[in-house]
Amino acid sequence: MSEFTNKKQDRVCALARFAREMMTTNDKGKLVKENEKLISQVIPSEVITLFDVLVNEHQNQDYSVLKTATNKILHLFHTPLMAYPAIKPAEGSFLDVLTRNNTAMENLLKSMKTAVKSLNQNPDDQEARQQLKEKLVQLRLFDQHYQIKENVLFPALEQHWPDFHCVQLMWSYHDDIRRQMKDLGTALDESEFDLKKTNKLVGDLFFNLFAIRFREERILLPHILETIPQEALHQMLINSQEIGFPFVSPEKTEAVSSAVFIDGASVNLGTGQLSAEQIIGIFNHLPVDITYVDEHDTVRFFSTPKKRIFPRTKAILGRQVHNCHPPESVHVVEEIVAAFRNGQKDQASFWINFKTEKILIQYFAVRNEQGHYKGVIEVTQEIGDIQKLSGEKRLLDWSNE
Repeated sequence: MSEFTNKKQDRVCALARFAREMMTTNDKGKLVKENEKLISQVIPSEVITLFDVLVNEHQNQDYSVLKTATNKILHLFHTPLMAYPAIKPAEGSFLDVLTRNNTAMENLLKSMKTAVKSLNQNPDDQEARQQLKEKLVQLRLFDQHYQIKENVLFPALEQHWPDFHCVQLMWSYHDDIRRQMKDLGTALDESEFDLKKTNKLVGDLFFNLFAIRFREERILLPHILETIPQEALHQMLINSQEIGFPFVSPEKTEAVSSAVFIDGASVNLGTGQLSAEQIIGIFNHLPVDITYVDEHDTVRFFSTPKKRIFPRTKAILGRQVHNCHPPESVHVVEEIVAAFRNGQKDQASFWINFKTEKILIQYFAVRNEQGHYKGVIEVTQEIGDIQKLSGEKRLLDWSNE
């Protein structure tokens, strides 16, 4: 086993040297030729460890350079990764459902090509433009696939893999795809239709969607099947149902409730005594999403109101908070936590447009009676209706609600 480990370490070191040189050399052809044997023998686990090394080396830096480099590197790895004899996921399993959703996504992209072709033949074809807009609305559902990866799969990889940082790079691509979908929708809605701009947006979107599918099915999934127990994968299937799959769903699997109530037990809160069941009921009936991260930056609790704004699953419990955010925005969260921890600040607020809603996101420092930092609460609320309030309402009138 030690001989195998040392061999992998040697190969990853060689691949890392090759990758770094690919980012700096002006003679890439010569470099590739010198490393033909190294490239031809690459396997998924080596790519995962390689990207873990590269991501760690580029922490808090612009990811665009790293993403451009990894695109070129993975293009060179395409042939050996396609030839790797991967285990096939069992039918109906978590990884099988992910794969089938990828296939449904690709079929949708193929149907979009017909409308794109018609627009290129006649940019004034309003019917083709409308068809492309409707297909894009369907494609946006695929974001649920990425939400499942970010909120269910990635936390599990953090628990099972020492070299999990490669997922941060993939998360960055997810956000690129989300922006590209939004930008394409805006371009299709413009009164002055720009065909060249639309073609560029469609091309970039298609490239990233296909690239992420390749990385999932030829790098992540083979290594997952070799390293993660079936019990853990089954739990991922259960947790994913809280978010919902975009196009292809498995048979409903009932989750076993983890709530434990002690008969007659209550907690003295200082201003009253409540049972655990009552506390849970209060949290889950507040019109806000609440997430608590403790003083060790570990996610410990989240509420489950009827309508959540951002997805949460039990997979995030025990997860380090900096792993719960995409790489381009994680520095903001770290800055907030640092300011709360050292006592500089007690609150931070943001408001954003999300889908059709106006969302208020607030962070509050949690301190004990002695003023010691005990963590942070994130509170998220839809405030569109609140912003519309004017005057006063002093009488009960349910007829207009």
